[in-house]
Amino acid sequence: MTARGGRTQPPATAPDPGGQAPTSAINRPEVVAEVQAAFDAYEHALVRNDRERLDAWFWADELTVRYGVAERLYGADAIAAWRRTYAGVPPGRRLGSTVIATFGRDAACVSTEFTGEDTNVIGRQSQTWMRLDGHWQIVAAHVSHEDTGTS
Repeated sequence: MTARGGRTQPPATAPDPGGQAPTSAINRPEVVAEVQAAFDAYEHALVRNDRERLDAWFWADELTVRYGVAERLYGADAIAAWRRTYAGVPPGRRLGSTVIATFGRDAACVSTEFTGEDTNVIGRQSQTWMRLDGHWQIVAAHVSHEDTGTS
């Protein structure tokens, strides 16, 4: 099977239970701290709409994917082009529950909820982070909203 970008994917097979990472490789405190720091810096750039820094947090590759509330973006160039048209997150963005899961020293998933001022919308954001060339970068992201009503 060929993936986007013409790269060949290995055939799907059942996971080998003996090949799983030992649980000691999951959420090593020092790796969680690194990912937390990267995520915090990304969030800082996001609320300030620092487009240059936001672009740098995403892996500069055609395989990078960002699914937003109203857009599907494939490749770092498409993500950067979209960001140039986006006004930025609304003021008063506040994070809710955030979960970081790391796997080994070079892979992580960050999931968070967020809200804004004067809104009943709860946002959800999921990111896959990889350490590439010694730096943490987002290789996939998904953002969605849930309207909780007017209560």
